[in-house]
Amino acid sequence: MNQKPSAAFIGASWLALGIGMAGYLIGLWRSEMLLNEKGFYFTVLMYGLFSVVSLQKSVRDRLEGIPVTDLYYGICWFSTLLSILLLAVGLWNAELLPSEKGFYAFAFLLGLFGSISVQKNTRDSSNR
Repeated sequence: MNQKPSAAFIGASWLALGIGMAGYLIGLWRSEMLLNEKGFYFTVLMYGLFSVVSLQKSVRDRLEGIPVTDLYYGICWFSTLLSILLLAVGLWNAELLPSEKGFYAFAFLLGLFGSISVQKNTRDSSNR
C-alpha cells in the first residue's frame, strides 16, 4: 500500500526541521561560547541530522525488502546514538544554565525528528 503524505504533514515536518535547526543555530550564534565550542555543537547537529536520515532510509529499505548490509545498518544506529550521546556529554560538561542546556537538547531532538519526517515524506512522495 503506497500512500502519499498529506500536505499538512509535509508542512509540519518541514516546520519541525526548520524550527529545531533555526532555534539551535540561533542559540549558538547568540551564545557567549568560545568558537571551538560553537563548532563542536554545530558539528554534532549536522552529524545527528545526517545519521537519522541514513537510519530512517536503511530501516525503510529493510522493511521494503531492499538489501541493506548488517554493517551499514549497525553503523546507522551507532551514529545516531553517538550523536545524541555527544550532545548529552557536551551539555553535561558545559558551563550553561540548566534552561540553556534544555533548550539545546530539545531543539536538537526537534531537528532530528523533523529530519526523519522530511526524509520519510520525500520517499513517500517519490514516484517509484
